[in-house]
Amino acid sequence: MRWPSPEALSRMGVSRPRRVLSRTTRALAVGMVLWTTFSDKDVQGWRLAATVVGVILCGLAAWAFARSTLHQRLLTSLGLLALLFGIATAAQSAGFRVPALVLWCAGAIAALERLPLAAALPSTAVALGAYAVANDDAWLTTAVTVVGLVLAGCVLRLDAEARGNALRLLAQERAARAAEAESAALAERARIAREIHDVLAHSLSAQLVHLEAARLLIERGADRDQLLERVVAARGMAREGLAETRQALSALRGEISPVEDFLAELVTAGDGADVTVTGERQPLQAEASQAVRRVAQEAMTNVRKHAPGAKVHIRLDYGEHEVTLNVRDSGGTPGEFARSGAGYGLLGMRERAELLGGSLEAGPYEEGFVVTLKVPV
Repeated sequence: MRWPSPEALSRMGVSRPRRVLSRTTRALAVGMVLWTTFSDKDVQGWRLAATVVGVILCGLAAWAFARSTLHQRLLTSLGLLALLFGIATAAQSAGFRVPALVLWCAGAIAALERLPLAAALPSTAVALGAYAVANDDAWLTTAVTVVGLVLAGCVLRLDAEARGNALRLLAQERAARAAEAESAALAERARIAREIHDVLAHSLSAQLVHLEAARLLIERGADRDQLLERVVAARGMAREGLAETRQALSALRGEISPVEDFLAELVTAGDGADVTVTGERQPLQAEASQAVRRVAQEAMTNVRKHAPGAKVHIRLDYGEHEVTLNVRDSGGTPGEFARSGAGYGLLGMRERAELLGGSLEAGPYEEGFVVTLKVPV
């Protein structure tokens, strides 16, 4: 009882030349039938009026049959098909043999093409049975014609189904591409959001430390030199933040400097830190390089917050399949802003590593703290 797909019944995806050819063929067939019908000398008076009514009724029934099958209304479709067969029978009784045969043949093909097979096969059998009885050709010619009509109906049905399947696959492919594009856009937005967070979290938290210290000094009535030192430090952090923002924008454009240079600049900005690079150096992809930079930057920020003055050792090891960053500090007394922040720094670093297929481990080590990042190269 499965209907042909709506795409198959609606003629969607049919090329313009094919539509023109189909309509031309139908117009020629209908024209020949009408010419054969109305060229009969006996079609006069009430017969002419009845013939005109019958032709109009056939046209309306055929149009309604196409619409009802498109909306998959089985009983309505069968009723309209029965009406067409009834008109064909009446035409045969009235002496219009050719129109009757054409109606039976067209109805059989339309049933095979547009109805569920459970309803199409009986309807086709009835139509072709009436055609065989009314046709006065040789039995072999009639049998060959019946077989040809059945094959024509099956071919049209299979062709329509193939077209419908192609249209559905095309729609699914377009939906998949749209979903893929949306997913890529969301991933890129998440990447940009991570870059902005990492830059601002590092720069603003450092500025906050110095500005809060300046506020405390003002409240305690400290001298001008101490206040100036804190303000100058905050200004330096603001400049660093601006430089990091520009660097992040360059990284988003694919323009990025070597990781070793960045780590050297990061160590220069820190106190008591050194960098060791081992393994055969190789260029990293933009996202992997940015992950190493941000993890090192976040780790240094945490050292300043939780262990100010601690010695920091940064080790960058280039392996065959992955690059490893190890940031270890010697520990120290927590700073006055050690409790600030919500712990999103480590979470963001771990998320960045996992998105690249790597890993991040962080925890106590001897008297200090160690952060280890591994990302594939």
